[in-house]
Formats: sequence, structure tokens, C-alpha cells
Amino acid sequence: MIKPWCYPVPERTMRFMAEQILGDQGVQEQGGNENVVKRLIDCINDRRIEVMDELFHDDAVMHWPQSGELVRGAENRRGIYNAFPQLPTITPRRLLSDGNLVVAEARLDYGGPTFETVFIFEFRDGKIAKETAYWSEAFPAPEWRSQWVEISSS
Repeated sequence: MIKPWCYPVPERTMRFMAEQILGDQGVQEQGGNENVVKRLIDCINDRRIEVMDELFHDDAVMHWPQSGELVRGAENRRGIYNAFPQLPTITPRRLLSDGNLVVAEARLDYGGPTFETVFIFEFRDGKIAKETAYWSEAFPAPEWRSQWVEISSS
């Protein structure tokens, strides 16, 4: 959904504005793409990774820039997810979408280390064509910054 930058606008006005820019089909696709990401989070949290085949294109690429890895295609994606020592529990913080892009900010908990994560999903025909993921392991705030910051509870 398009968010205004200068002042609050009622939800129905924002939907009207989005329809004018994207057309009604574009608005439905945006919500549909976000729903695909929500289903992906649910299937990983429920340990039902076979559902991923419904959400990704067979030729989809998963890109993990921090390690330089590219996972190409359904067979390799299945292999990775079936070999995971422990799948994470994903706690989504927010989803943002625009056209064929959805960005998800989430916390991943692997039963020990937790990671703050940003996913960028690129869509084609209602399915994920590319996923780019950035992880950062949580770390304590350095003391030298304490006079300028407050510590969030999340």
C-alpha cells in the first residue's frame, strides 16, 4: 500500500490513491504478494517446508550476500531446507510492498542465537522469483554510545 509522506491519510483514501496509480489489479497483486510472504513465514514456523513449492517459482534464486551463496532452483532449495540442523522460528516485525517487491523485517530464532533479518522478495506472476536475505546476529550495545541512545525492548 502506498504510504503518504507528509500527513496521515485515512486507509480508504490511501487505497483509492493506490488504485489510481496501480489500478485495482495492481493493488490486489500487492496484497497477494504480502500474503505469499506471510504464508512462507507460517510454513517455516509450522515446519511444513513442502508448502514452499507453492510459493516459489521452480527457477527461483535465493541470494545470501553475506556468505556469497546463491541457491538456484527448487531442488537446491529443498535440499538446503531439508538439511537445516534446526529451522528458525520467525517473528515478523513488518512487511512493506511496492509492485513486485516485498520487504520483510523479522527476528529469526534458531533456539539459541537470534538474528535480525531483512528479506527482499521479488515476485513474478504471484510467486517468489528471488529472495535476498541479510542477517545480523544480535549483539550488546557498546558502552561508549550509551549517553546518546536508549535500548529497545524488542
